[in-house]
Amino acid sequence: MSNPKSNVVPDRTEPEANGEPAAVTKPKHRRKLSVRVAALSRWLHIYLSMFALFVLLFFSVTGVTLNHTDWFSEAAKTSEAEGKLEVRWVKPPKPTAMPSESSPDPGLSVAKFEVVEFLRNAHAIRGAVADFMTDDRECVVVFKGPGHSADAFIDRETGKYRLTQTSHGLIAIINDLHKGRDTGTAWSIVIDVSAILMILASLTGLILLFYIKRRRVSGIVTAIIGTVIVVVIVYFLVP
Repeated sequence: MSNPKSNVVPDRTEPEANGEPAAVTKPKHRRKLSVRVAALSRWLHIYLSMFALFVLLFFSVTGVTLNHTDWFSEAAKTSEAEGKLEVRWVKPPKPTAMPSESSPDPGLSVAKFEVVEFLRNAHAIRGAVADFMTDDRECVVVFKGPGHSADAFIDRETGKYRLTQTSHGLIAIINDLHKGRDTGTAWSIVIDVSAILMILASLTGLILLFYIKRRRVSGIVTAIIGTVIVVVIVYFLVP
């Protein structure tokens, strides 16, 4: 009666009865680890790519619109408005009777929050406050967002203001989103997460390549050729 086959495969070759070495096979635990790595890489590659599908398409399309702005140029639309806000929000402080060596900061007496919220609500201004400048006679509030800007000039004595809003269209909006310009913290996080997902999707695809024997060599050669082409273009053709 023959002995049952052992699950433990020796790491070294042993001579057979006829004097020829026996074939060496990988231990089972190594094979199981290899299968698990391949399965995990495949799972990550598929679902990371699907999860990041929209952002991958978005940054690809906006890469074209950024590279060829003359193809997608849109005329900027500008609108102007005038109005008056509460004088007490911007009224400059009265000069003190006793002269002092240092003048008070003219911005300390300005209710910036109230001014900003009034302008937002009255004129449906988009974008964040990029700057709020104040001197003895005037306040200047600058709003900026993707493809949009607004500038308000406020007279501190009367509370009257002039507002100019400029919109550059949809292409300018998506281009600014691609660059992360005037987009705020939340979109900055989206860009970082998108970059991490792209890196992981690329790495897991590369790992999978090593488990496909038929395509391993040709895939690696293709990757090397693509890398060399990009490096050559950057080094020799980019001014």
